[in-house]
Amino acid sequence: MSSVPLSVYLVLALILFCIGLYGALTKRNTVIVLICIELMLNAVNINLVAFAKYGAHPGIAGQIFALFTITVAAAEAAVGLAILMALYRNRKTVHIDEIDSMKH
Repeated sequence: MSSVPLSVYLVLALILFCIGLYGALTKRNTVIVLICIELMLNAVNINLVAFAKYGAHPGIAGQIFALFTITVAAAEAAVGLAILMALYRNRKTVHIDEIDSMKH
């Protein structure tokens, strides 16, 4: 069984992170921005697991950190979507440009 080199994981994580960063900085729909933030967190998880496998001291620490990151990402998504639903209920929009102030 051939092993995939570390550089493949790093390039994949870089591509995912760049796509997420581009989307988070350029899109105006808050749902898309939340999805792009999740993409960036998944890129971090790929790096954590890859370095846990190919690092100087291979072990399970990378997988544990990735599990914590997934947990935090799930909580972030739940809170973000709850805030987004409340904003939509009050403002009837999900575009970032139209919800920039706290006034109603």
